[in-house]
Amino acid sequence: MADPFWLTWWLWLAGALVLGILEILLPGFIFLGFAVGAAITGIILLIPGLTPGLPVLLLIFAVLSLVAWLVLRRMFALPHGQVKTFNHDIND
Repeated sequence: MADPFWLTWWLWLAGALVLGILEILLPGFIFLGFAVGAAITGIILLIPGLTPGLPVLLLIFAVLSLVAWLVLRRMFALPHGQVKTFNHDIND
């Protein structure tokens, strides 16, 4: 019997790729956190003999996505209350 589609590792990695592309089109670190979570979930599914149920898999994905988003936010966000400004024109 074939595995359910949510246990197919390459679908999670393909979803991570789509979310990564979406992050390029709509930046903000939101989709990138989900992409990292989906990629790690896909890698976890490569472990032989590991067949979690859908609720457990979604919980793993949610926790990994949240952790990735928090790490990305801490690494790349501006300090609280600051706004990114540009002091020069690109054409100068």
